[in-house]
Amino acid sequence: MKLATLLILLLALTLHAADKPFSMPGLKQDIEFAKAGDVSLTLDAFVPEGEGPFATCILVHGGGFTKGDKHSFITPLFEPLAKAGFTWFTINYRLAPQHPWPACADDVASAIRWVKAHAAEYKVDPKRIAIIGESAGGHLVSWAGVMGEGETCVAAVVPFYPPHDLVVQVKRRNALGGLGGLIGTEELNDAAWQKLVDISPMNHIKPGLPPFLQIHGDKDETVPISQSVNFEAKMKAAGNACETITIPGGGHGMGGWAKLNSDYAEQMITWLRKTLK
Repeated sequence: MKLATLLILLLALTLHAADKPFSMPGLKQDIEFAKAGDVSLTLDAFVPEGEGPFATCILVHGGGFTKGDKHSFITPLFEPLAKAGFTWFTINYRLAPQHPWPACADDVASAIRWVKAHAAEYKVDPKRIAIIGESAGGHLVSWAGVMGEGETCVAAVVPFYPPHDLVVQVKRRNALGGLGGLIGTEELNDAAWQKLVDISPMNHIKPGLPPFLQIHGDKDETVPISQSVNFEAKMKAAGNACETITIPGGGHGMGGWAKLNSDYAEQMITWLRKTLK
């Protein structure tokens, strides 16, 4: 009977922890940065102590374009960036299939514009903004990096295990999967293939892009590291700066890297400080 009581108590504590809202000292939450139709798009902001302006990072979560929010998957980066003295923002964006392409990409661009417009309020140096994303968010920050113009330009891009070539992703599985909702069809016809070509960052590389730092596990079975290898080669061929940090034994998702004792966060921060100096 005592064991049963203990198990019930542990279950209750687990459920309570799951329901507990995310919190972090100094984090301002649920700030609206755009309105898309009837959808309120929100972000959280962390601002270091001191005068600033500070180098700044905009964080974009993953989730296969269909799930997740500003507290999903990307959270292992919050504390390292805060301790390193960066202003940072983590954003929501509209999800497929309810909101197909280009909704998510438009929302990331809106967040970049908003951060620059509110630079003084959040101690942002608008000339030192990096955009960081993981998985689907890695695709979106790379898209922002290769397509940015004027007020949507950024100074650096850090995609984690990004699907840069969606055609390759679909051919590996011979199925659209969640990408069907993103492009608005479940049928692998000519129009679908062309859409995948059109929205792949790999196909929009050109000279003059901001520097990229890719971070990718060599045991990733969801997005193979060859995606980053091929992207780096094409970036360098166009005269752009691009580096890749390989995580030995790393699968898909930085949350699983803690047990590998990887120093990827420290390497990323070193690169950001050098690139955004």
